[in-house]
Amino acid sequence: MVGVMDGKAGLVTGAGSGIGRATAVALAKAGAKVMVSDVSEEAGQETVQMIKNLGSEAAFFKCDVSNEEQVIGLVNKTVETFGKLDFAHNNAGINKGLKPIGEMDSKDWDITLQVNLYGTFYCIKHEVNAMLKTGGGAIVNTASGAGIEGSPNMAPYTASKHAIAGLTKSVALEYGQKGITINSIAPGATITPAIESWSKTSPEQYEGVLASLPAGRMSTAEDQANAVVFLCSDMAKSISGVTLAVDGGYTAGKMQQ
Repeated sequence: MVGVMDGKAGLVTGAGSGIGRATAVALAKAGAKVMVSDVSEEAGQETVQMIKNLGSEAAFFKCDVSNEEQVIGLVNKTVETFGKLDFAHNNAGINKGLKPIGEMDSKDWDITLQVNLYGTFYCIKHEVNAMLKTGGGAIVNTASGAGIEGSPNMAPYTASKHAIAGLTKSVALEYGQKGITINSIAPGATITPAIESWSKTSPEQYEGVLASLPAGRMSTAEDQANAVVFLCSDMAKSISGVTLAVDGGYTAGKMQQ
């Protein structure tokens, strides 16, 4: 998709690793100027350097999306640096409280919702206002396969990701006539360092997951990034309010059961 983002500028949260980093790099390869944001300055700066090594333009802004004032600073800095905000990938998220809800520490519920849901809300709120000043833009949120179906021992994460899918639909209806598209991706099993480690420590379970995937393989962070670039580009101008499952067909099979 080289060139599909030429002349565009925007931001990616949670861009210090994984899907966020892959998306920031993919957007840069497609021609965009990218504000890289993460809670880790070291990781974020590594992503910036990767983009600069490609000959593309990027900058870093440290931001905890659960803090609205920091989100305001991120949006303002992006506009100050690049002159506008054409796109945003709201990707930052966490997964706390991996146990049955009756055993869960309420603090894990609170922080997961604060980062995943409130953080996405803060980002969208201030991104749309920046986009309205220049005639529109595209926002892509990171939901999850856990935002489409239930996941045991992941109640706060699952609740937050279902909420992001619903939030996406509502905002798409509010701003469709104002030139702003808003969509979500719902990543399925995606290769990460944690997954790679798990495949070695629990090979039978790993193979069982692989066997359940219609594509016969796990997605890569680059697979997710390609979906985000498409949704941020002018090729997707007529797509809004959608939660796109990027999971090799896994949820399609689940929905038929």
